[in-house]
Amino acid sequence: MSQTPPAGPATLADGVRFAFGTLTVLPARLTRWDRPAARAGMLCAPLAGLAVGLLAAALGTGLLLAGAGPLLAAVATAAVPAVLTRGLHLDGLADTADGLGSGKPAEDALRIMKQSDIGPFGVITLVLVLFAQVAALAELYGQGWARGALAAVAAAAAARLALTLASRAGVPAARPEGLGAAVAGVVSRGAALAVVAVVATACAAAALPLGPAAVARQLVAVLAALAVSELLLRRCVARFGGVTGDVFGALSETAATTALVVLTLG
Repeated sequence: MSQTPPAGPATLADGVRFAFGTLTVLPARLTRWDRPAARAGMLCAPLAGLAVGLLAAALGTGLLLAGAGPLLAAVATAAVPAVLTRGLHLDGLADTADGLGSGKPAEDALRIMKQSDIGPFGVITLVLVLFAQVAALAELYGQGWARGALAAVAAAAAARLALTLASRAGVPAARPEGLGAAVAGVVSRGAALAVVAVVATACAAAALPLGPAAVARQLVAVLAALAVSELLLRRCVARFGGVTGDVFGALSETAATTALVVLTLG
């Protein structure tokens, strides 16, 4: 009986296609769905975040420079990531909130998360998170288009960087199928930390034209986003027995919101 040959090492192109094909709706032909491709893809996840952030910043900045107010620019900026993910990360956030808030055993909580409707915990969480994102972006755009644009890019990069960390070795999948099972534990801890260092440094360096305080604020925002998403990750693993696609969506939105809020401080 013939057997399927083992998949070979994934290339950078495989990783980029996996990251963009699973984390955005931007054109990317997903040609591999195996562990090597998933590993490369989750290491490239911040690149997908960078693309989303740049598009969000471009729309918000364009509106601001065209004469729109900071609030409208903020709403447009917050809308772009939702559109470019078909709302899946927001849906994952709502489902995870419903699962965590249900008080049910892990199996029942996971069943609640798979339902198509959104419960009260999910609705409340969505409203508060979106309000927080828009409020933070409006305040930052009010300080100048550059601060708002940098914040949009840093938040989107941090959101996907949180997924790289959540895919590290030792983090189990809660279900045997789905995105969570495909990427759980595929990234080595060393590789995940290396990507964190590169992305955090790049986000901080991008703020150099705004001065040392802005550089420090960008770095702290990214690290705070990862810290808060890590707390949520640990809670979800303890509660559900591992990660799911919904949990990944929740981690992404949590990291993005945290980064934006921190950037308004100081």
